[in-house]
Amino acid sequence: MAKPLQTVTIQAPAFFGLNTQDSPTALDEQFALVADNCVIDQFGRVGARKGWRYITETNADSLVHLSEYVKADTSTEIISASADAVYKGTTTLTSITPVGYTVGTGKFRAATLNSVHYLFEDGEDPLYYDGTTCAKIEDHPDYSGTVPTGGIPLASFGRLWVAKGTVVYWSDLLIGAAWSGGSTGSIDVSKVWADGSDSITGLAAHNGFLIIFGKTQIIVYQGAEDPATMSLADTIVGSGCIATDTIQATGNDLFFLSNEGVRSFNRTIQEKSMPLRDISKNVRSELMSAVLVETETIISVYNSEEAFYLLFLPSVGLTYCFDVRTPLQDGSHRATKWQQMQPQCYLTARDNKLYLGFTNGIAIYDGFQDNGSNYELNYFSNYLDFGSPSQLKLLKNLKISVIGGSDTEVALNWGYDYEYSYKKRRFTLSAQTLAEYGIAEYGIGEFNAGILVNRPTVNASGGGQVVQLGVEAQIQGAPLSIQRMTAQAIIGRVI
Repeated sequence: MAKPLQTVTIQAPAFFGLNTQDSPTALDEQFALVADNCVIDQFGRVGARKGWRYITETNADSLVHLSEYVKADTSTEIISASADAVYKGTTTLTSITPVGYTVGTGKFRAATLNSVHYLFEDGEDPLYYDGTTCAKIEDHPDYSGTVPTGGIPLASFGRLWVAKGTVVYWSDLLIGAAWSGGSTGSIDVSKVWADGSDSITGLAAHNGFLIIFGKTQIIVYQGAEDPATMSLADTIVGSGCIATDTIQATGNDLFFLSNEGVRSFNRTIQEKSMPLRDISKNVRSELMSAVLVETETIISVYNSEEAFYLLFLPSVGLTYCFDVRTPLQDGSHRATKWQQMQPQCYLTARDNKLYLGFTNGIAIYDGFQDNGSNYELNYFSNYLDFGSPSQLKLLKNLKISVIGGSDTEVALNWGYDYEYSYKKRRFTLSAQTLAEYGIAEYGIGEFNAGILVNRPTVNASGGGQVVQLGVEAQIQGAPLSIQRMTAQAIIGRVI
């Protein structure tokens, strides 16, 4: 008598994101072992990331800095820089480089205070831009004292803060060009580190506290509204920030890269101190191995509209994407990896547009091609044992439910017993002939009636003790998300 087919279904594949940290034999089926060029969308499905396209109309300099200048009337301008010049604008870049000024690397860090935009680069003369004039800070009409040449600025608590070495300097109230007199001052934290010497790698304001990051420890000050009387509130030893440009405010939290992975500052009402959460727990070893060989400046960006924190390693050519909607039960966040998209700088503007600096100007995160080129989505499941870990599985058929993906080329993969040799079936998804998707890719709230749903089924072959399923899709202008994967197999003898 024929044996009945047994079915296993993965609802919302990769709902828990990528896991390269733990043993695959003990993982939940909703973890992914491969998730390239993916995001976890608002419905918990693994889907294609967006692409990018230039908005600068003619070829420009190779941009390594992007920031947003916010004016008194709340209007904004995008400021950018290359190794040769400082610009304003997006579709057309207009040089505002001061006459006679020599740009260093162009990798400025920026802060806006009281309608003036400030640009700092370590060891270089800092600049200001007020919407009309761009010049050295020392040429500002309100300039006094000596402006620090540190590369770590922060505009908060009504003044400009700049860190260099172990010293934090602050300007006069609301006057970022005044560095003597008034309420200006500085503090050397070399004697405050709780665990030996360290150097400042970042500054942030969080929940009314001034946060000073070192490489291996963190200092927290309270009362920074009046720096002359601010006091030490907390210290954290054993974890610090190892890359300045990875510090991002995420609404009610701070993310940063430490020597143990991506961490989160999460202050709770119940605890007086500030505990740290391990955001990158499920990819930590792989991530830190890449960090150790990275030779360029690691950069990051947070975007609330897309609900992700991106961490980009330039020389490795890899982006880690962490979904920030809801953490997993252990406090970590769903992770995926991006390849091919390799910007030189990021900016999330006030309108939540995500800008990227490339070799020929400014681009935005939009559409589903990379500057007109296709890219490949790869998703591979954890290993599945159909609830019978010691028995042979003979796959008979596979079915996937795909949302979107109009006219997209897809390869459905399956393999056995932890080997990287896969059988494949290739097909092209049906074309979408109705109107564009509408707001939020698939309509407001849920799918509109015209959204394309493909449910291809393929016959499978071969057998093994455990099964792995995978999808490879050429993203060529249309969004695609994987709703469900189903496999049917005959359960055979004990092996």
